[in-house]
Amino acid sequence: MRVLITGASGFVGQHLATHLHTTDNNITLYGTTLEHEQTPKNDIITYHPIDLRDSTAVHTLLVNCKPDYIYHLAAQAFVPRSFEDPWETLDNNIRSQLNIIQACLALDIQPRMLVISSAEVYGSVKSENMPMDENTPMRPTNPYSVSKVTQDLLGLQYYLSHKLPIMRARAFNHIGPGQNPRFVAPAFATQIAKIETSAQEPFIYVGNLEAKRDFTDVRDIVRAYHMILTTGNPGEAYNVASGKAYSIQYLLDTLLSYTDIDIDVRIDPDRLRPVDVPEIRGDITKLTTDTGWQPTLTFEETLKDVLNDCRQRIKNT
Repeated sequence: MRVLITGASGFVGQHLATHLHTTDNNITLYGTTLEHEQTPKNDIITYHPIDLRDSTAVHTLLVNCKPDYIYHLAAQAFVPRSFEDPWETLDNNIRSQLNIIQACLALDIQPRMLVISSAEVYGSVKSENMPMDENTPMRPTNPYSVSKVTQDLLGLQYYLSHKLPIMRARAFNHIGPGQNPRFVAPAFATQIAKIETSAQEPFIYVGNLEAKRDFTDVRDIVRAYHMILTTGNPGEAYNVASGKAYSIQYLLDTLLSYTDIDIDVRIDPDRLRPVDVPEIRGDITKLTTDTGWQPTLTFEETLKDVLNDCRQRIKNT
């Protein structure tokens, strides 16, 4: 079985490759990376540096890989960056996916494909309407979520118009070891690790602590992706979430409980978003019913792993 993972060198991509490799030794893994990017040392996957916005390069990639399954993870996923340069995010996320779909049509192949959408497509939803299921109206609140709405609906459109076996995963907040420190949990954990080694004064800088998010461990998320692509129904969208919402304040307090250092918390205005949805919580009934998936790692276990990972990274610098 031949599997292509776009964005394979990223946070989720590396966890997915590891999961697939340990699940089935008969899988041949191919992955894309950004051009000129230093690829991880990993002998379980063959990396292809590529600009997915280049339709000719994407066509050649699919000719060479001949995938039976495609996990399309590659995207610009940092919401604040999408406000700074909206077109970069829209162009990158939409064009790349469309090139993959059109290459499949040109080559007359029908690999099962998982498009990674996002819970951001739902936008601002009132607390009384939580948890959000797949029928929740899409109300994007930032350029990143607009790009994900488009990716999501393109997946549906090409299933309806060309019967391509495309499924869509509307993933809620990812968390886990290896995540970029731009994101909230590793951002806090990195600061704590630096403070513990005296590389930073005992002040931690934060944004909005009142927001509540539905966090799922990346190792559980990649299990869900695998189960959706192998047992999910083509054309369908699936929420991938824990079904629980934790405040950023609780996230911070939990991380701080894992250190003996007395740390002062300070608000950094640069970490506040122009639009910040108060609460996000997902309904995973459809995913559980169709695939049997359930999260296995607790939020507290994950946060401890995130902090230990950041400690190791600081130690290695």
